[in-house]
Amino acid sequence: MHVLIVVDMQKDFIDGALGTPEAVAIVPKVAEKIRDFDGLVLATRDTHTSNYLETQEGHHLPVVHCVLGTPGWGIHPEIAELLDETPIDKPTFGSVELMENLRSLHAENPIGSITLVGLCTDICVISNAIMAKAALPEVPVLVDAACCAGVTPESHKNALQAMRMCQIQIENGED
Repeated sequence: MHVLIVVDMQKDFIDGALGTPEAVAIVPKVAEKIRDFDGLVLATRDTHTSNYLETQEGHHLPVVHCVLGTPGWGIHPEIAELLDETPIDKPTFGSVELMENLRSLHAENPIGSITLVGLCTDICVISNAIMAKAALPEVPVLVDAACCAGVTPESHKNALQAMRMCQIQIENGED
């Protein structure tokens, strides 16, 4: 079994509060990746509450985003229509619940690979990729760089390089 993890493809990261042109550009690529993927597709959803600015993350990134139930919290419609599983809501960059799910799935039916796509390469994608590598160290973890975007193009490239150093395979990346 192969697993594709679609990280935080939400309005606020695409064309909302923290959106970028690069994030908008990957939407069709992520949709195509999901459609063509032969395996289980899981997704995460960055989820904050109305007191976001009072949290540690809110102090470091004082931009209200992905508040539960708001339009910006929603998965982009083009992506949402392709998901069979309800996204895993995560209050922080990496998802412990996702890792527990991956370990359970692996115990039932060994996972051959885990591929990550989505937003933002340099925050949530890298966090979940490294957590997946730690949770299942013998399972290859891959990131499709063409289906990811960072806060900036430079931080995207830096995150890809950091993941390479952690033995995460980068597909469709610039070498």
